[in-house]
Formats: sequence, C-alpha cells, structure tokens
Amino acid sequence: MYQENDDMLEVNDFDEDIRRREELIEEAKNIPADADWNEVMHQVNDLRRRWRRIQYWDSAYEETLAEEFDSYIDAFYAKRREFYQSAQKLKEELIEQARKVALSEEWNQATEEMNALMQQWKAAGSAGKETDDALWEQFNAARQQFFDRKHEHWEQLQGKFENARQVKENLIEQAAALEDSQEWQKTSEKFRKLMDEWKAVGSAGREHEDALWEKFNSSRQKFYERRNAHYDELHQVQGERYDAKKKLVAQAKEIADARSYTRENTKVMKDLGVEWKKVGSCGKEHEDQIWKEFRSIMDEYFDGLKQWNEQRHSQWRQRMQDARARKLELIQNQKRQIQRMKEEMVGLLGQRAIDDMQDRIDEKEDFIEQLEAEVADIDRSLNEQ
Repeated sequence: MYQENDDMLEVNDFDEDIRRREELIEEAKNIPADADWNEVMHQVNDLRRRWRRIQYWDSAYEETLAEEFDSYIDAFYAKRREFYQSAQKLKEELIEQARKVALSEEWNQATEEMNALMQQWKAAGSAGKETDDALWEQFNAARQQFFDRKHEHWEQLQGKFENARQVKENLIEQAAALEDSQEWQKTSEKFRKLMDEWKAVGSAGREHEDALWEKFNSSRQKFYERRNAHYDELHQVQGERYDAKKKLVAQAKEIADARSYTRENTKVMKDLGVEWKKVGSCGKEHEDQIWKEFRSIMDEYFDGLKQWNEQRHSQWRQRMQDARARKLELIQNQKRQIQRMKEEMVGLLGQRAIDDMQDRIDEKEDFIEQLEAEVADIDRSLNEQ
C-alpha cells in the first residue's frame, strides 16, 4: 500500500516537473525580440536558473524538451553575439570618423561633428565590457586629440587678434583718404581691394571688431553715396542713348527683313554699325540686351549677304563649267571633222580641191586653238576663285 502511494507521488512530481519545463519553454518563446537586450539577458539567465532547479527524471520526453529549450536559449545567445558584433562594427566606424574629424581645422563644424559622434557612441549599444573598454580608449583618444588641438588654436588666436587690429587700423586710414575721390571706377576697385584685405586679415576679436568696422565702413559708405549720386545723373544720359540705339535697331531690322542685298543697303548697314559705336553705352541694365538684338540683326543681314554672294558665285562657276564643257565638246567635234576631211583628201584628184580641203582643215585647227585658249582662260578664272 505504501509503495503504491510512493509511486503515485513520483508520477505526480514527474508530471509537475514536465509542466514547469513546458511553461519555461513557453516563456522563452514569448520573450519580445525588440525588448531591451539587458532585460532580455536577465530573463534568459533567470529561465536557465529555474530550468536547472527542476529535478531531472532521465526520460526521453525530458530530452526532447531540453533540446527545444536549449534551441531558444542558443538563439538568444546567437542574437547577442550578432548584437555585440554589430555594436563593435559601428563603434569601429565611429572611431575612424573621429580620427578624421580630429585632424580638421574647421573648429566649429568639427566640434559639432565630434559631439554628434559622441551621441552616436552612446546610442550604439554594448559590444561586451572588455571590447567596449578597448574601443572607448581609441575613440576617446581621437576626441582628446581634437580638443587639445582646438584649445591650442584658440590660444594662438589671441595673438592673431592683436595683429588683425593693427592691420585694420591701417586699412581705416587708407579708406578715409579715398572717401572724397571722384575717380569712380578706379576708387571703387581700390575699395574692393581694401575690403578683400579686411576680410583676409580675419577678426580682431569681439572687443574691437565692431568699432573698427564702423569706422572703415563709414568711409566706404560716404564714397559710395557720392558715386551713386553721380551715376543717377548718368542714367538720364544713358536713357537717351538707349532710345537712339532702339532707333538704330529698327532701321537695321527693316533692311534685314527686306532681304535685298544691294550695295546701297550693305553700306547703310555698315554705317549703322559705325553710328552705334558713336552713341556710347546706355548702361548695364540695357546695353547687353540691346547689343544682342542689334548684333543678331546685323548677323542675319550679313549672313544672308554671304549666302547670296556664295549663291551668285556658285551660279557663275556653274555657267563657266557649262561653257567649258561646251567648248571641249566643240573641240572634239572639230577634231572629228578634221579627221574625216583628211580621210576625204586621199580620194581627191585635183590640186585645187586638195588645197581647198587643206585650207578648211587649217581654219578648223585655228578654231581649235582659239577654243583651247578660251578653255584655258576659263580654268584660270575657276582656279583663282
């Protein structure tokens, strides 16, 4: 009786242990894949610890459950290795970027980049404590290199500020000497050069920069205001020139549209070009546009004139070639007649008839010489053109 009870208790314990193992497997299956990795590993370690505490009954089904449980646990560890490797790769890339930024002399931009790299480092996750420590040492060395260089740079700036202040005071004196000038273009160029020098020398520091700039810019503005007043007066003259050039454009267009390429029209078009130069500039606002319009019309006319002349020349060459061909054909015809006449002379009996025939042959030969001379003249004319 007691033995049966013990057996029943063992069966109940076995069933309970199987149920507990199956529950642990379900817990392993249901751990969220996107959960925090530290929390996941805490759950995994807790599952393993609870699994080991369950009595092992040495059954085949327990082996099956153990294999299933181990497969989930192994998957989590594989994922952790992948996570560590990914974090290691990302941190190695951040180290390389930090080393490049550490050599930069764009201090503000590089500082922002270095701070951004630090934020990415914090978000990269763990690659394992030992690896994290080694990687951090490299990353922090690059950061420290940059910030040491930046500190040294700012110390050097203090000396540069004083030098810049002295240079800018000299530029202020030069600007003051130019503010009353009436050489508008020449002085404008000088002010541009002074401005380039002002920019190139760099800042004199917050303490002096604004006051220095106010003095320098005051001389610039005084000159530019006087120059602008001068050009306001000039604009009226340029407006009149613009009207005159519009009339020249209209005249040129009327002739070009007619497509009559006479000597008279060609002379007028050339005279319009001369007149255009005499009118003078009508200012940047209109000069380029109206010149393009005038130039386009002139090009249209003279291109048409060129084509017309080329067409006339082509027609002349064709006439000359046609005339040459006719003369060559006539020469050949005369030669054939001479040959025939020489053959007929053989059958003539009287001397008079022979002499008459010879006279006719001589005339044709003279005619051939004349034609050949004319062909030669045509060839010379063709070769000269």
